[in-house]
Formats: sequence, structure tokens, C-alpha cells
Amino acid sequence: MMVAVTGATGHIGANLVRALINEGRSTRCLVHVNCQAVDGLDIERFQGDVRDLESLCRAFQGVDVVYHLAACISLSMADWPMLESINVTGTRNVVEACLRTGVRRLVHFSSIHALVQEPLAIPVDESRPLVESRHYPPYDRSKAAAEREVRRGMERGVNAVIIYPTAIIGPYDYQPSYFGEALLAMAQRRLPALVTGGFDWVDVRDVVAGAILAEEKASAGGSYLLSGHWVSMCDIAAMVKEITGVATSRMVCPLWLARIGAPFIKGISQLNGKRPLYTSVSLRALKSNRHISHERATCELGYEPRPFRETLVDTLRWFEESGQLTRPDKAKSGESL
Repeated sequence: MMVAVTGATGHIGANLVRALINEGRSTRCLVHVNCQAVDGLDIERFQGDVRDLESLCRAFQGVDVVYHLAACISLSMADWPMLESINVTGTRNVVEACLRTGVRRLVHFSSIHALVQEPLAIPVDESRPLVESRHYPPYDRSKAAAEREVRRGMERGVNAVIIYPTAIIGPYDYQPSYFGEALLAMAQRRLPALVTGGFDWVDVRDVVAGAILAEEKASAGGSYLLSGHWVSMCDIAAMVKEITGVATSRMVCPLWLARIGAPFIKGISQLNGKRPLYTSVSLRALKSNRHISHERATCELGYEPRPFRETLVDTLRWFEESGQLTRPDKAKSGESL
């Protein structure tokens, strides 16, 4: 039976599509603009937009399972209209299209950011409420609102399962992602300073494996946190140095000071035509809950994240093989990771 993937050209989508193809499954990819991540793959491409309900209904005809990944990611406090349009209205359209076309199962990718993480001393699990207050960043609120659309769809008969990944890292990061940019900056001596704090990082391939297991095993309405390992930014930089031989920035800025400087960093980045990596939103995330439980996914699905260092090595190697990473001290020798 046919599987449809929205957001197929994003980081998770690029890995999911490859995993589905490896399983021998017929895969239809909803594509919008950039198709680089799926070029050359044995897939059916379908031009569409999650904001266009009719295009989704056409894309889902004859489809058994839909993986809904399409979303806009933002580290800004000022992007609500765009986030609402793509993440919330887009998800509402996906749910409606599933109902109209008789899709058997919807796998919806939410986010750890959709869940309230306080109190920080208690591990986050699937019982945490969805964020709602405007105190939270627009991206967080948009993912929570999108999940509410899915849950309303469940009340109307949609057979859905919800996935909450933590911070994604791994190969096939074509665009690249925000963290992919930070990782490249570390490995190329372009990151001016490190900040204290860290996050729970998970290998994109483990997220994909967990999502496929959820599609196959989960009961209707099931939800699963797919987390990995909490690692600080300073420890990541130290690992990057060990793996690549490239020394990263020695300057470490405390989060409170980085938050003060965030508006200036944003301004400089915009002048240089780049998106800022350190914003009030990203810095807030780096002091979030360190304890994210994947116990339910492990017990019910057999989910088990791989060691973080293995993920980091594979990610840096992929960046090098794809031509995005040229280490300053190895460029002439041709030495690879």
C-alpha cells in the first residue's frame, strides 16, 4: 500500500523516505519547492502545499498511511502568522484530507517543544500538558496547536499516533538545520563563542525507526516521546575537536549574558544575510528540562537511541561527504573523517 510523506524534503523526511524505500514500500512525497533531499530516489513526487486542502486530497488518494512532517521551524518571537499558516492550518488540512480520502493511519510529528517542561526537576513524559500561554515562543505554541488539530481529528475518526522528537541531529541534513549550521560552524572554526547549557539530542535515524514502529504497533491515539541524550554545547564542541582535530572557540558565554547580547547577534546576522543561531528562543531551549523520558517508547515499541558520539561522527562524516564541510587544516591533505 502507498505511504505519503509531507515534509519529505526536510531533515527527518529525507531519512524517513530512505527508510521506507529500504523496506520496499511505495512512497509518495509531497514536495513544494526544494527537492534536493529526494533527488534520484525511487519515489512518486506530488506537487502540493499543506495550506492547500485540495492538493492534499489529491495527494492522499489511494494512500494507506500518511506521515505528516511538514512544518515551519522558527527561532524568532515574531513569526506567528507564518507558523500558524503552515503548522496549524496545514495540520488541520492534513487531518481533513485524511478523513476525506479514507487514510488508514496518520503519524503526526509533534515536538518536545509542544509540551510544558516545568517543573524542570521532574522528567518530561507524554503526560505533560501542551503549551498554551503567549509566554512560550510562537514555534512551541504552533506545534501545540497543531497537535490539538490532530486530537480533534481523532474525535472525528482519524486513526492517528503522535511522535515527540527532541532536538534532531544526523545525516541527510541538506538545508542544513539550525543545529546542523552550528555543527558546521564548530567544525570550521566559524563559531565565535560557545554558550553554557545543552539539550536532549536524538539521532534522526532513531526517530525515523521509532515512528515506523509506532505506525506498525501503536494503538490509535498513542503518543511517544523519542528522546536521546542530554549533552551540553561545550561537550559537543569538545567531541567535534576530538573527531575532526579542529579546535573550536575557547570563549564560553553564560546563558544570562548571551540573552543580553542576542538582539545584537540577530542584527549582525541579518546584515550578513544569515539567520542567527543564538536567539532568545534558542537560548531559552538550552536551559530547558534535561530529563526527557522515552520509557513508553522503549517498553511499547522497542525504541532505543544509539550513543550520541556515534551520531556525531556519522553526521560530520555525511557533511564532509556531501561537500558541506571542508576542515581548514585538512583541505590540502585530502584527509577525511
